[in-house]
Amino acid sequence: MKTTMYDNLLLLPLFQGLSKNDMTTIIEKVKLHFLTYQKGETILQQGEPCNQLCFLLNGEVMVQTKDAHNDFSLSEILKEPYIIEPQSVFGMYTHYTASYLAHTPVNVMTIDKSFILSELCNHEIFRINYLNILSNRAQVTYQKLWNTHIGTIDEKFMNFIAHRSQLQEGEKTLHITMEDLSNLINETRINLSRLLNDLQSKGLVQLKRKEIFIPRFEQLVAHLTESFPNDIEP
Repeated sequence: MKTTMYDNLLLLPLFQGLSKNDMTTIIEKVKLHFLTYQKGETILQQGEPCNQLCFLLNGEVMVQTKDAHNDFSLSEILKEPYIIEPQSVFGMYTHYTASYLAHTPVNVMTIDKSFILSELCNHEIFRINYLNILSNRAQVTYQKLWNTHIGTIDEKFMNFIAHRSQLQEGEKTLHITMEDLSNLINETRINLSRLLNDLQSKGLVQLKRKEIFIPRFEQLVAHLTESFPNDIEP
């Protein structure tokens, strides 16, 4: 049992590089909670306090982020192994920034915040792994800021999705009106409609009422990157 748990934990980025003795100590001293969720069940809710590390061990999770001020939401799919919002455990705003629902049956593991400070941070490799994850996410966020509302309509649409996504690949669903989206990216509704209909004809997006579905965001990015600059008129 302990060997199986040891092997499973080593698949998670935070524990990679730890020795067998370190892992044995962690398993013995740290209280690990294992939970199972069926498809459609809510795992974590946007706005709730984040006082634990939560690991997706297997299955797929749908992330839903709502912007209450601008009245739109973005959904995407996360696959295992994945650590959910490690940046929200500490800091000034220790609340989840998105909701997480089981897209398939999933298993997750949680570790209370108290054990992070009392036990896990005693291991240097864990501290380094945690700092690397936090630093990488901060650096990616900083880089995204430089591309806000810059470039052609193709770039602005692509960046609007990218800036609000945890992963830069996979399927995304944006729930928003064309009028709101055109205002948020500072473009005319006619040009936005023209772009989206062109992308739909190429199979890169699927349009419904107040919804834009992107089957594979990496394909959309590749296509739009190749098309710069475009011929859409102001």
